[in-house]
Amino acid sequence: MTQDPAGSLLSLPPPSVPAETLAGLVRDHWGITGTLAPLTSERDLNFRVDAASGSFTLKLANSAEPLGMTEFQTQALLHVASADPGLPTPRVVPTRDGQTILATPDGALRLLTWCPGTPLAKLPRTPALARATGDALARLTIALRGFSHPSDDHVLLWDIRQFAALGPLLASLPDRLQSDVRAFSAHFQSRIAPALTRLPTQVVHADFNPHNLLADPDAPDAITGILDFGDMVRTPRICDLAVAASYLVDPEAPLLLLLPLVTAYHARLPLLPAEIALLPDLITARMLTTLTIAGWRAARYPENAAYILRNAPSAETGLLALRKADPARLADALLTACERPRP
Repeated sequence: MTQDPAGSLLSLPPPSVPAETLAGLVRDHWGITGTLAPLTSERDLNFRVDAASGSFTLKLANSAEPLGMTEFQTQALLHVASADPGLPTPRVVPTRDGQTILATPDGALRLLTWCPGTPLAKLPRTPALARATGDALARLTIALRGFSHPSDDHVLLWDIRQFAALGPLLASLPDRLQSDVRAFSAHFQSRIAPALTRLPTQVVHADFNPHNLLADPDAPDAITGILDFGDMVRTPRICDLAVAASYLVDPEAPLLLLLPLVTAYHARLPLLPAEIALLPDLITARMLTTLTIAGWRAARYPENAAYILRNAPSAETGLLALRKADPARLADALLTACERPRP
């Protein structure tokens, strides 16, 4: 059998199980009766559960996901809730007999509390919201510092550190994008990858994108929800900030949102000069990763293409803006801003 170039976790579609079946499991094992509404997802099957006792998120893991991965994500949520109770992350709801994960024939099933708010993707991108994002990410990174799990060293193509492994996915992409990825891959392997090995590494969220973050539209200067821990991985921590930054490159003024994001993060969790120096290149790597994996998966699953490609437009415009701005100049501006004394 030929091994899939993206690995089974990114290659298989989400599970398909009737909502009525899952509602019965929630009733029998959690003692909760409610209505289920489907939620979009790349790899898992997710539902919102509305019950008399409140709202919850029901997550059925992809059958390709090893149980250890689900346990890794679950233990991380429990760790964060203990390390920083004020962080707005979902809380794990145990079954009536105390299980945090329910094994089913279709995959691992979990119930989490529902986080209120509107996805940042639906709100205006403002410096205040970028600042709140940077602060929330730094808090989460601090909360995860020291956390470990036997499955935290898994390989996931979304991890920026794995950029050079995207080659097998390129055949289905436009020639221009193939050329861009191959050219940057050479730079990544010769300059970026060796530098990353010398930087602080830990377990990180790795998917701080505007669809996974919530805020109150009436007071959008604080994050009210941090969702989707499915891409967590042990990697250089600066890769985590690069992911968040890749969605906040304003096409007309790249530093408009990057400065408040990075300086807010730095104010709570100081960055090394070597980390800041790599940031623009890591942002570029994430944007190219987004376009590559999303394009490959959309061609494979056209029925889910709208969801899969939701971040592609911002990645394309962001890449153009970074090229015009000159990554070296951006790195210098970010370093200067971080070194500037706080008022």
